[in-house]
Amino acid sequence: MAEKKLSKKTLMRSFHHWYYGNLTCFSQEHMQTFGYLAAMLPIVEELYDNKEDQARSMNTYTTFFNSEPQIASVVVGITAGLEEARANGQEDVNDEMINGLRAGLMGPLAGIGDSLIVGTLIPVLLGISLGLSTGGNPLGAIFYIIVWNLLAYFGMRFAYMKGYELGGKAVEVLVGPTGQAIRKAIGVVGGMVVGAVAATWVSVKTSLVLKNAAGKPFLELQKQLDAVYPGLLTALFVVLCWWLMAKKKMSPITVMLLLVVIAFVGVLVGFFNPGLKY
Repeated sequence: MAEKKLSKKTLMRSFHHWYYGNLTCFSQEHMQTFGYLAAMLPIVEELYDNKEDQARSMNTYTTFFNSEPQIASVVVGITAGLEEARANGQEDVNDEMINGLRAGLMGPLAGIGDSLIVGTLIPVLLGISLGLSTGGNPLGAIFYIIVWNLLAYFGMRFAYMKGYELGGKAVEVLVGPTGQAIRKAIGVVGGMVVGAVAATWVSVKTSLVLKNAAGKPFLELQKQLDAVYPGLLTALFVVLCWWLMAKKKMSPITVMLLLVVIAFVGVLVGFFNPGLKY
């Protein structure tokens, strides 16, 4: 029997299904499972002529899956290669092996993707876009939309194809010592980038001024803080947000609402001055 080989057209269809539909029918119960099924459908349809074999293979990918969508493209590519090997009679490639690989890669890849893309790449692109948007210039928004989509598309396609080429060999690289070192290095870089973005674009200042009986100010709190630690309030608010989300497990929306309340009360008591003029 001739060896079965996935065509480039089918691989691209599979990739596009993942690229456009990785969050299809997203829910807390299934997360990215249906997006994964959509990506594997062209693979299974080309490899198997028998409907029963197609149904058996598709059933493999009904288990829960959730990771960072861009980086997780490599997992879809790997399983496409493994499915091809199974269709060619490789006995050690079975449901347990494939799902064990998917489950083992979800966490490590989510850590890499969240640090590299969400924590580093996106803040850098947004920082550049904010700079270009000075004075209401629409170039910043246009820059972000074009550059992000180009990087996401070609980066995800590269990851998918590399995953398909590597197959099971990619697991050792991603979850072994090399992968751990990569995740640690990316985490450090991501922390530096987030800190730099916060210091550049977040500004929290107080307008609190204490006056004597004659009405003359004798203490301007912001000037005193700047003399001791410039940007202290900004640093405190950033650390507060991190503590609430990382340690207290608050959702970002809850933290944002809390900041609104703090700002509102701060303006009422005179600690903050929004600088609004009517």
